[in-house]
Amino acid sequence: MSVSSLLALSPLDGRYFDKVEALRGHFSEYGLIRSRVRVEIAWLKALAAEPALAEITSFSPATLAELDDVAARFSPDDGEAVKEIEATTNHDVKAMEYWLKARLGHNAEVMKASEFIHFACTSEDINNTSHALMLKAGRNEALLPALGKVISRLRDFACQHAELPMLSRTHGQPASPTTLGKEMANIAARLIRARDRIAKVSLTAKFNGAVGNYNAHLAAWPDFDWEAFSRRFIESFGLEFNPWTIQIEPHDTMAELFDAMAHANTVAIDACRDIWMYVSLGYFKQKLKAGEVGSSTMPHKVNPIDFENAEGNFGLANAVLRHFSEKLPISRMQRDLTDSTVLRNMGVGFGHSVLAATSMLRGLGKLEADPARLAADLDGCWEVLAEPVQTVMRRFGIANPYEQLKELTRGKGITREALRTFIAMLDIPVQDRDRLKMMTPASYIGKAAELARRV
Repeated sequence: MSVSSLLALSPLDGRYFDKVEALRGHFSEYGLIRSRVRVEIAWLKALAAEPALAEITSFSPATLAELDDVAARFSPDDGEAVKEIEATTNHDVKAMEYWLKARLGHNAEVMKASEFIHFACTSEDINNTSHALMLKAGRNEALLPALGKVISRLRDFACQHAELPMLSRTHGQPASPTTLGKEMANIAARLIRARDRIAKVSLTAKFNGAVGNYNAHLAAWPDFDWEAFSRRFIESFGLEFNPWTIQIEPHDTMAELFDAMAHANTVAIDACRDIWMYVSLGYFKQKLKAGEVGSSTMPHKVNPIDFENAEGNFGLANAVLRHFSEKLPISRMQRDLTDSTVLRNMGVGFGHSVLAATSMLRGLGKLEADPARLAADLDGCWEVLAEPVQTVMRRFGIANPYEQLKELTRGKGITREALRTFIAMLDIPVQDRDRLKMMTPASYIGKAAELARRV
């Protein structure tokens, strides 16, 4: 680790720097400035391509290619140059506008149309579109793939261990058996639903001026359909156009996305805690990694640290994401600035979410089921067969079946022999009595194996 990493205030930019690299190009300040440049250039190109706006002439193929190149090749050094201008302007978007005019100052076509750079725009036209693009990229290129890998590993577990019987625990006490694969399938199914909810959020953006009414636009060209033009512009980015806004886009779909992310993280926290317990119970062993140390004083320890790390980071992510979803839709009258500093932390919510998913995946990769431990647990809990026995007794009209099995089993251990003796005395058809006598805790798994394979 470099000295600069050691001095990082946030572990995302220090200890975990390399683990969130996929997000840095989108959610860093450089990523924000780069997105602004992309939007600003796209707006200039759109204006120049519109025949009805006669005062700005169309650009030649060479100029269009240069504009595209400036957007595509925008570098961290370019970002530094924008920041130098901001030191004077004390306004980040205006600094980007000045940089763009200087960067293209040699191009006569662009200079002839230079006052159409940032034409009729408020900073939030550029910002809200940039933020939506950043969220779209971060979601599709980092978050969804990370969740997809976790889901894929869980589905592999579900199929691999579909028929491996496992004692359930409700309220921490022995309960009707399941299979290890079915429990992994449960987690996978929940995360699939949560991932799909994240993927389906339609991110909105606006491009309608200072307070959302196209005031300046219509002052310049009163007979032009600016709303339709702006709609086409926003939709060209694959975003949803929002016609009704104040100075800012109201961030409702952002809140929807952050809520969806937080829900997925909550499901993952639940899973990490359960798997941690299964490791503690010995249902899973953990593969050893050469050189790793589990404890500074207890050499035998192999700790489930990846699931603990994941749980902690999912929790950190949710603390930020929940604040985003509660705060961002609120803005005093037509605009206040409280959203600006909050939005600069979007990468924190994404960073801890992706970091947590990566830790969870690493933990899943170390797990090995211990069939012998699972079997021993089941064999010590014959009382869980009280449920099927009393249910069959109900079928055949035997009085007070629940109460009889309660008296026999509640709060007591029970042996296989004692249960079979009880079954042998039941006045039920022979084939059903024999079926119950052959049942074991390991065979009493219902449709668990089938359900595990279907996820």
